[in-house]
Amino acid sequence: MNTTLNWILLLVTVAVMVGLAVYSNKIMKSDEGEGGFLLAANCLGPFTGAATIVATGFSGWGFMGSPGVAYKYGAIELLGNFFFAPAMVLAVIFCARFLHQKAQAMGSLTIPEYIAKNHQGPDSVKRLTQAVAALITIVLLLVFLIGQVKALGLLAGQWLGISPTMASLIMVGIIILYTSIGGLAAVAFTDTVMVIGMCVSAAIIAMTVFTDISPSELVDALHTIDPSLVEPDNSGPYGASTWHVFLVLPYAFIYATTLPYMSVRFMALAKNTKLHLMAAYMTPMACLLSLVPLAGLYVRVKVPGLENADNAMPVFLTTFLTPTTSAVITLFILFAMKSTANSVLHAIAGSVSHDLRQAIWPKCRMSETQLLIFNRLAVWGLGLVGFVGMLYAPPFMLSMLAILGSGTLMATLVAPMMLSRFIEGNIYAALFSMLIGFGSGSVLFLMFDMGWVEAPIYATVISSFSYVVIAKVYAAQTDAQFWVSNN
Repeated sequence: MNTTLNWILLLVTVAVMVGLAVYSNKIMKSDEGEGGFLLAANCLGPFTGAATIVATGFSGWGFMGSPGVAYKYGAIELLGNFFFAPAMVLAVIFCARFLHQKAQAMGSLTIPEYIAKNHQGPDSVKRLTQAVAALITIVLLLVFLIGQVKALGLLAGQWLGISPTMASLIMVGIIILYTSIGGLAAVAFTDTVMVIGMCVSAAIIAMTVFTDISPSELVDALHTIDPSLVEPDNSGPYGASTWHVFLVLPYAFIYATTLPYMSVRFMALAKNTKLHLMAAYMTPMACLLSLVPLAGLYVRVKVPGLENADNAMPVFLTTFLTPTTSAVITLFILFAMKSTANSVLHAIAGSVSHDLRQAIWPKCRMSETQLLIFNRLAVWGLGLVGFVGMLYAPPFMLSMLAILGSGTLMATLVAPMMLSRFIEGNIYAALFSMLIGFGSGSVLFLMFDMGWVEAPIYATVISSFSYVVIAKVYAAQTDAQFWVSNN
């Protein structure tokens, strides 16, 4: 394989990413506090906001994991993947403005801090809640990050002609470099460039498939291989019945509104950003990216004997595209993976450098320069932890690893993030609902034979119920104490 062009493409894009990071660093410095690094100095407009949300939502799992799922389980993955588009648009329309305004009013820079400040209770319990939210975020997003690093190594190693381990190290180093320079602003601006390449990739993938074989011929060929690939009697990895795939829609909606690496973008929007424009930009991009699983279905027809389903996309790139087109598309797919990896890395670095610092050392008097250095060191340290974790991670399907991390975190944060908008809770309800969500999500996913989105959805219901019960019991006790004290 001639990899010279690939290395040139990589070096050019690294220069572009670093240049954007340096530019974003100037914007970041317009904010006197940590908000510059953690919230991009609230500079995200409608297009940049839309691009970074879509790029982060459709990432390594979308370009590597999802075609693998389609190869193994069939057309059900097309429907499951498509639900992310309307879910993210609805999240922007109905939740972005509220979260942005509430976070601005309270001065919150991260999701754990938002949860702590948004609930009434003793300061010590608030710090404990912020620390618990941060620790759970770090653990679960590291799981997710490990999956992203693994996906980067698998694809970049083949693309560059080096080992997957060395490729993972190079990719992680690039991500660490520009994320540590410009914080969330660098992440968002590079995502904007990346999503354009991602959309071009999705269009070329669809054109390649349907130029060779019509949709009806594709369906017929899949039916010949295995009727269940097009006429499933279950939802494949999503559940035991055909309707379980529809759980992806609420899952994706909650995913976009609660996960720190997604919802922090709502907090980082500029005050004058128009949400209907964001939604208008997001819709065509997200719908186009929903077509990527076609590559997995096409490879299932053309190369039916793959041992590892996650190799469906690499096989598609090397077998059915010209070398130059394959090189460019692979670069764009690496963009997709990096767009989520950098977001996840930024989120967990913020949990370490901001949330744990506030919880453990509330009287910290570090200067803004020292805080910025601490933020950047957290990015470097956690990026290396993600790489080392990848080296020792057991084999999993990439999409499964992503949902284990993000789905369990979703169940952990959903009640204090979303229910608190409608129910007057307290810091105890927030703390215990997070612990219950984390515990039930982990147990249901790892110990029960459930669909990938079933466990997070059921754990979300359990944690939400516990939040309501604890909030009501606490309110009743408070009312009783007030009545006794006045009689």
